[in-house]
Amino acid sequence: MTDLQASKVILPPAMLGIIGGGQLGLLFTIAARQMGYRVMVLEPDAQAPAVSLADVHLCAAYDDQNALQQLAGCAAVTTEFENVSADSMRWLAQHTHVAPSGDCVAITQDRETEKTWIQAAGLPTAPYQVIRQEADINQHSLTLLPGILKTATLGYDGKGQIRVNTLAELHQAYATLKQTRCVLEKMQDLKAEISVIIARAQNGASACFPIAENQHQQGILAYSIVPARLPASLQIQAQQMATKLAQTLNYVGVLAVELFVVGQEHRLIVNEMAPRPHNSGHYTLDACQSDQFQQQVRMMCRLPPASTQLLRPCCMANILGDLWPAEGQPDWRPVLQQPDAHLYLYGKKTARTGRKMGHFTILAEEPEIALHLARHIHTQLNP
Repeated sequence: MTDLQASKVILPPAMLGIIGGGQLGLLFTIAARQMGYRVMVLEPDAQAPAVSLADVHLCAAYDDQNALQQLAGCAAVTTEFENVSADSMRWLAQHTHVAPSGDCVAITQDRETEKTWIQAAGLPTAPYQVIRQEADINQHSLTLLPGILKTATLGYDGKGQIRVNTLAELHQAYATLKQTRCVLEKMQDLKAEISVIIARAQNGASACFPIAENQHQQGILAYSIVPARLPASLQIQAQQMATKLAQTLNYVGVLAVELFVVGQEHRLIVNEMAPRPHNSGHYTLDACQSDQFQQQVRMMCRLPPASTQLLRPCCMANILGDLWPAEGQPDWRPVLQQPDAHLYLYGKKTARTGRKMGHFTILAEEPEIALHLARHIHTQLNP
């Protein structure tokens, strides 16, 4: 591409490509089509959520060369998840505009590499050790206990993670994880978990959404409370840390940065990042001037970031497959009869325990009120 092509704004009705047709792909597709763009989705599952709304569905494997060649004809391409082939993203970048880059995606695919980049940005992480083989479990490992052993790749929603308290448990956990390359992280005195969704443009302009305070159950996000119930100075620091990380990566697109608030002094450390919109950013669909999916479209089309102003406090609650009865659907009236609730169902055909099937967002005058209402509705939805 020429320098002129590399800096050219992409306007509707251009065709935008996305790798992955799950719920993030669905919400991206809705945002893009509302803005007047067309969307091509590469997704092997013919019943995936985004498929029915896409202008073009490439029903093929994510690394299928014929499908990638068709995707290369789009004005720009992005991804809905990080476990896509980084080499495919790099190949596409030789033919069209790709955001985020394959290099950035590759960094977020590997916990070891990710932590190296976080520290290169001058940002703290939990103390950790890379374990490549059984012999790496040693006296240094003992200083990181109690800890969490995590696979270096392909872990999400609590998968590929085992808590360990002793060296014996560490050896057993490493065997359970098939003796693959792992990262052992020291357990922290956790006071809160928060996330920053940042949109960064090709020219370096960026905008952060308000901080979400996240509560997890069984390793899966349950609630995101916004604004976070933390001092304003701490929230500003978190946004500054996310901005610095995005700058260090020369990142283009939407980046989610998860942080821990630890110790009595409320120190911030970076846990991990995701090169895409994030579950904890779904609240932006209803509570902000713009949402994370509109920002994803804008960043890949070389448009400036939109306003991220919070309009009302809120709480986003995940809806998991656990709520589904043996037959039929849950009774959605507890959500739909609440005037300040917004329900999103992703259209997945099969409900499974732990599977994200949708979410709802409660708007209120105070975040605490929104959280209380969200929990109450969840209780009513339980079969």
